[in-house]
Amino acid sequence: MSKTNQELFEMIYKKCYPMVLQMCLGYMKGDVDLANDLTQEVFINIWNAMSSFKGQSTHKTWVYRITVNTCLQHIRKEKNKKKVSLDKVVYALAEEPKITSDQNQSLYQAIGNLDELDRLLIMMVLDGQEYDYISKIMGIKPTNVRVKIHRIKRRLKKILNNE
Repeated sequence: MSKTNQELFEMIYKKCYPMVLQMCLGYMKGDVDLANDLTQEVFINIWNAMSSFKGQSTHKTWVYRITVNTCLQHIRKEKNKKKVSLDKVVYALAEEPKITSDQNQSLYQAIGNLDELDRLLIMMVLDGQEYDYISKIMGIKPTNVRVKIHRIKRRLKKILNNE
């Protein structure tokens, strides 16, 4: 790999690591150890794909896609291995999630109950992404993003209240 690509990778890593970790936490239902392992796998995939980046999107959008694909691939692989039952969850949605919080652990477990698309959307919202940016990544209109986010929040409240 050229020095330019190595510097680019380091810049992407520094800029996108928190976002990738948060997305992995959501997909891994709050399991911090598994999310850390998956985050490492995402950056290995990014490293291996550096030469194939075509510049048709921003680096952050590209990293989102790699993160989502890596997480979904892991979930599909694990689905064949075992079924995991979720503990009861009690949580009110927080504005800024912190990895060490028991309440956030519950939130990530609840997010794990959502469909794949809903999981991706809510993780982008938790990451602080603008609806316009989310709409570009997801390929849907910003008004549809707002409606979907509203429905996802309602669904999460139901899950968290054990309904």
